[in-house]
Amino acid sequence: MIKQNDKETIESLTREIDPDIRNLFFSHLGPDYFSLYTPDEIARHIKLTAEVTGEHLVRCQIKPIEKKLLNIVIAGYDYFSEFSLLCGLLTSYGLDIESGHIFTFEESSLNQDCKRIIDHFQVTGADRTSFNQEARIRFKADLDTVVKYLENNQLDRAREKVNLQVVEFLSGIEFPMDGKTFPTKITFNNKLSAESTLMEIESRNSPGFLYAFSNAISLQNINIDKVTIESSGQTVHDRIFLRYAQGGQIKGGKTQNQLKIAILFTKQFTYFLAAAPDPVKGIQYFDRLLGKIMEKGLSPSAITFLNGERNLDLLARLLGTSEYLFEDFLKMHFDELLPILKKYRAEKLRPGKIRLKQALRKTIRVTNRYEGKKERLNQFKDRELFRIDLVHLLSRKRNLVTFSRALSDLAEIVLESAYKIGFDDLQHRFGMPRLENGKPCPFAICGLGKFGGGEMGFGSDIELLLVYGGDGETDGKDPMTNQEFYERLGQSILNLIEAKREGIFHVDLRLRPYGSKGSLTNSLDFLERYYQLGGDAAPFERQALTKLCWVTGNESLGRKIENIRDRFTYSGAPWNLKTALNLRQRQTKELVQPRTVNVKYSPGGVVDLEYAVQYFQILKGRTYPVIRTPTTLIAIERLSQVGLISRKEREELIESYLFLRNLIDALRVVRGNARDLILPERSSNEFKFLARRMGYFRPDWENGAIEMDRDIRRNMKWAHQFYTGHFSKKR
Repeated sequence: MIKQNDKETIESLTREIDPDIRNLFFSHLGPDYFSLYTPDEIARHIKLTAEVTGEHLVRCQIKPIEKKLLNIVIAGYDYFSEFSLLCGLLTSYGLDIESGHIFTFEESSLNQDCKRIIDHFQVTGADRTSFNQEARIRFKADLDTVVKYLENNQLDRAREKVNLQVVEFLSGIEFPMDGKTFPTKITFNNKLSAESTLMEIESRNSPGFLYAFSNAISLQNINIDKVTIESSGQTVHDRIFLRYAQGGQIKGGKTQNQLKIAILFTKQFTYFLAAAPDPVKGIQYFDRLLGKIMEKGLSPSAITFLNGERNLDLLARLLGTSEYLFEDFLKMHFDELLPILKKYRAEKLRPGKIRLKQALRKTIRVTNRYEGKKERLNQFKDRELFRIDLVHLLSRKRNLVTFSRALSDLAEIVLESAYKIGFDDLQHRFGMPRLENGKPCPFAICGLGKFGGGEMGFGSDIELLLVYGGDGETDGKDPMTNQEFYERLGQSILNLIEAKREGIFHVDLRLRPYGSKGSLTNSLDFLERYYQLGGDAAPFERQALTKLCWVTGNESLGRKIENIRDRFTYSGAPWNLKTALNLRQRQTKELVQPRTVNVKYSPGGVVDLEYAVQYFQILKGRTYPVIRTPTTLIAIERLSQVGLISRKEREELIESYLFLRNLIDALRVVRGNARDLILPERSSNEFKFLARRMGYFRPDWENGAIEMDRDIRRNMKWAHQFYTGHFSKKR
């Protein structure tokens, strides 16, 4: 395996080294290793390996060859996925692997259940400014950290650290991410070794290529025994000996083809991660998606799609943005998603209620069963919600107003359908509810809150007020009172519309009279008594009704409800502003955790702006009927038109309101949870990812975080000053 005179030379150069370490090299490395290196180089490898101990798990030697060419030798223990992570670290420091040789050997002579490695890389892109002494110290520290994670079986943490550094580097360089995949040739050979499979790869030499490819291999539970890397111009030629982690060659055409697909798509996907707000999540979710693909396979149309221009860029942005959308993504077969993904660019965010109604009717009419209609109603809702979220998220120019209206449109037609399904079911069993004069008893649904204003966003619920025309009973064989009939209808609506998860399209009736202690539905006469001066409505309910709007059901009844709203809310009667301001202070005290910034409830949060607009409406709505609107942005425009705020205030109010609403959506979109309102720690990676979700894509991620932090402070400061400046002095 090694010439005798070379062996003697090496022994003389390493007399102070434990003989077992030398013998490890002599006994367990093949002739290809000894043919590559001189006795002096082998002696240096032995000395470096001797420094590897339980305390120092990895040692690294960096030596310049010329200005932009370095020799990097790494000695240590062999861990699963280690080669991939080493390649990732090199990439993250801007080091391009020109050539390399990776060797592993058994350590049986030391009676330890592990392997040793010797990795030798020649890298370019390393000059004194980009990889100076300080950078080399950081590189070695990062290497130590990654290896410690591997030693402690924390592979996910190691991958997360390396993935983040790689993508941050790739996003800061000029690299032609034009959506086109790069030609890659992959072949397998099982004849050169009885234990492992030789895989040869020829492809374009591009940043992170070896990292992306080796990462794909490790994700398939495959070990790398030996690697030879050769680069020539723009082409890289790699020879990698592989075996399954549990042992054995990679055999079978189907298995090898699946591995090719995994490698190709992982390799390509990595280049587009710079477009993902949270690249670490993007990689994690892509790994899970790839696992599903490997398990179930891909159709030719799916493979064609993934090879198409911009499609992996699309996938990176989707997977690196929203956890809850990804969960929806995984529930569907990939081929079922293709029509949505293919057409999303041509899809209108807001196709119109008429088109949605027609599509929903077509979906529901195929069954006459109540449970069947419920199932199809929710399938339609969830599919449309996914489509709306997808089109909005992937749009280069997002429009919050159009997005909000699209969600509100969907909520309206889903509500209307649920109402009709529930009503038809109850009427079939109990007859038509009639007023005391014999006429059919009307029913109306009114929206409140964000739904009432057509301002829904990620994680929004559907706040409702349900009203029927008056007393009477049904005309069926088993009659019941109108009150009981419509109470059952309210329960049916709650049952029919299933929230995907907490907050998302959850029907909320808590703003009804008497809240959770009151009936789900109420008669018009009852509302007249409740919402009158001297009635039982609490002061905050007068403010809540500024967002009331008839949505569906009997329009004549709906307009009567809006008239009750106007007489109560915009009566001009004295309104205790001090009570409202105290309520706002209580929100800050009770709903904001210490030392956190809650974008909704902290001073300067979005409710400062929303409440300020609503205070104006209540105090001045009798004098200026034009400002009576449930939609905040329209109200702001009209406040300016009648001179209650200045033009400059109007511009700044709109800017701050849209900024804070977008910020809330960016917080909620990850998990789809309406309670996600707290800003991450300023120094955290989560804050950087939030900045990217907000559109602050900068080559240096920290610069994007700095810009967003400055804009948050400015907008929240202005919002609080506007709120206190107009109303706190009037207490």
